[in-house]
Amino acid sequence: MATKNSKKTATKRPAKKSGPKRTNPARTKAASGNPAKVEPATARDWIAGARPRTLGLAISPVALGTAVAYYTLGYNLLLALLCLAVAVFLQIGVNFANDYSDGVRGTDAHRIDSQRSGPRRLVGSGAARPRTVLIVALVFFALGAAAGLAIVVITGLWWLLAIGVVLVLAAWAYTGGKLPYGYLGLGEIAAFLFFGLVATVGTTFVMIEQWPLEAVLAGVIAGFFAAAVMLINNVRDRETDALAGKKTLAVRIGDLPARIVAVVLLAAPYGVLAFFALIFEWAPMVYFTLLITAPTALIVITARTARELVLALQLASLAALLTGLGLAASIAF
Repeated sequence: MATKNSKKTATKRPAKKSGPKRTNPARTKAASGNPAKVEPATARDWIAGARPRTLGLAISPVALGTAVAYYTLGYNLLLALLCLAVAVFLQIGVNFANDYSDGVRGTDAHRIDSQRSGPRRLVGSGAARPRTVLIVALVFFALGAAAGLAIVVITGLWWLLAIGVVLVLAAWAYTGGKLPYGYLGLGEIAAFLFFGLVATVGTTFVMIEQWPLEAVLAGVIAGFFAAAVMLINNVRDRETDALAGKKTLAVRIGDLPARIVAVVLLAAPYGVLAFFALIFEWAPMVYFTLLITAPTALIVITARTARELVLALQLASLAALLTGLGLAASIAF
């Protein structure tokens, strides 16, 4: 009887499943070892997932490009608004796509374990289904593409469609796809190009079909700030990214060198600003944004916690926005 009962007991035990299965690491952990139930994402979580503080990096180059166009030949308000829509929608799309891709790859599982500072990751925390976050990212990409298509129709510059395709693919490929360039240490270069030169010069070009030197240099300023913000973010996540195999620039060159490069990127815009200060009467006033940038650089060098680097991120994004808007105003007025 004992043998028979033991056999019955044995048959009731659930068999272990084998084979690869893609799961949300946070949900798996919660189910197996963490009794606390993951709260579903709230409206506040979704807004935070869009990373509103990063939107200054999209607004600044469009403002600069519009100001240069106005100074050179004149601007078109509708085109300016459409350029702004492209930049903002793509930025939000990138943020949600990054949340999705890092979540399904398991990258964010390491960040959750280490009590990552900053907004809660939707997929990585288990607060939202990966498919839902992916759909949201694709919707914003589609909105950006629609705004870009409207620009093409209005201007008749149909070859810009190719640029638009590159922009959307680059936005997705930062952390998405089989070989994301964000995992290869190329994120800062992409930020400099797309949220600096391309956004600024592109905005000027669709209005006046020229790319004057002022637009290029203004794009360099915006690009330096965008690259600095991304690098500070990667310095914050350096240890957890290394554990997850995400080889960002900060992971590749190490902590202190990455911090030094971030400070150089924060300082570089003010060297380029000298060009504008010699031409435009009010441009020297933009140097007052150093009151924000200088403390940011100090925090980047001395920070010992992720929370301090989050503060540096917030300040760097604010400095980028105020520098861009201030310089745009000095060019236009």
